[in-house]
Amino acid sequence: MSDEIRSSAASDAEPGEDPREAVAPSSQPRTRELLPLPGLAGISLYMLLLAGVSILGVVNGQFRPVYLIFSAFFITAALGLLRLLRWAWALTLGAIVLLVTLFAWRFTTERQFPFLVQGLLNLVFFLYLIRIEVRSRLR
Repeated sequence: MSDEIRSSAASDAEPGEDPREAVAPSSQPRTRELLPLPGLAGISLYMLLLAGVSILGVVNGQFRPVYLIFSAFFITAALGLLRLLRWAWALTLGAIVLLVTLFAWRFTTERQFPFLVQGLLNLVFFLYLIRIEVRSRLR
């Protein structure tokens, strides 16, 4: 270390503090209070998309009006998940498990590839939601 760096490090250090610690960067990275979880935002948008599809299906007469109940649950879960609420995490997890089983059943009966893709996508969402890092960030 050159004399210039040592003198500037010594002047930057607090009294009674080792000047070498003032120059050396911390080995532990600084973490923010709330780290952004883009996966939760993506899952929330997916839930809102599913709610929108259900609402349009009811309006067009493709689905029964009882499907609006599912849309309300999907919207509630999505908005609560964006706010990192634990009850919304549980509601979303339950909805995803039901969707995985629904699309797996539909794929086995109808043998259509989109049902398999959507079922696997929901399975990925389920595996993301049960991670310890995700659960530890919820209130």
